[in-house]
Amino acid sequence: MLVAACGTTPQRPPAERAAVPPGLTLPKPAPSAKGGGYYQDDGPADSMPANLDAIPDAQPRAEPLHRFANRPYSVLGQDFVPYQELKPYKARGIGSWYGRKFHGQKTSIGEPYDMFAMTAAHPTLPLPSYARVTNLANGKSVVVRVNDRGPFLHGRVIDLSYAAAWKLGYVSAGSAQVEVESVLPGEAPKDAPSGGTLLASAPVAPPAATAGQGGGSPDPIAEAVSAAPAEAPSLPLAQELRGTFLQLGAFGSQENAESFRARLLKQLDWVRETIHIHARDGMYRLHLGPYGDTREAGRVAEKIREALALRPFIVQR
Repeated sequence: MLVAACGTTPQRPPAERAAVPPGLTLPKPAPSAKGGGYYQDDGPADSMPANLDAIPDAQPRAEPLHRFANRPYSVLGQDFVPYQELKPYKARGIGSWYGRKFHGQKTSIGEPYDMFAMTAAHPTLPLPSYARVTNLANGKSVVVRVNDRGPFLHGRVIDLSYAAAWKLGYVSAGSAQVEVESVLPGEAPKDAPSGGTLLASAPVAPPAATAGQGGGSPDPIAEAVSAAPAEAPSLPLAQELRGTFLQLGAFGSQENAESFRARLLKQLDWVRETIHIHARDGMYRLHLGPYGDTREAGRVAEKIREALALRPFIVQR
């Protein structure tokens, strides 16, 4: 883990946004079949700024790396090892975007997500850092500040804010083939590609191994990277409960478990059961339940898979 030399809490740079003339809004783009990639019920805001194209790119600057958000982690059956320092990076793949469903929620470094700022989520780039993202279909290019983790599915290499995806021209499509290249503070700006051959893509992360292999315990959901404190009230550690549960995540600290639980409480507000934190063997596991039997738990697990692309599994306590 790289610990920044500066001992103070990193300050968030001013939002890279342009002023919005009062009373002006843009028409919402036609919805795509997948919305903002694979996020169900996501999409643009009800009222859109009129000058999204005028929002300036993020300006790369030297910032201390976050103390916790760059640790190795596991999510959705994959292991990720974030970079511990700023260095050159280039990769091609599918870029998606996320919008109103996550607007205002805390990112992996504790900042509120702003869908109208020039930011992005990436599985392994250092947090925070900067990247140039180019839409390979039209040559448009933007510079974003990477301040969150994700995406984790379907070969996607980056999740952009709504504003960044708008400027690249793929909001309505939901996703596009993009190239992601790290931008280091002090580097001279580069022009967008003009159709020439680009460098071969680099892997988004080291080859992913199924969580639980290689001698580790089988906890295939999440070992959290977010160090943001939970907004929801914490629950007593639920070691005394017995029965059938759905495991939603596994974490190395109670703080991270509380943070992920707070996010799930917003996204799973339709579930009747309680999300408990089960502490055992130095791990903090999120358990939903208890359920009367495995059949009932399985039905809820399927609904969660459809809603969040999360793969809960049944456990007995």
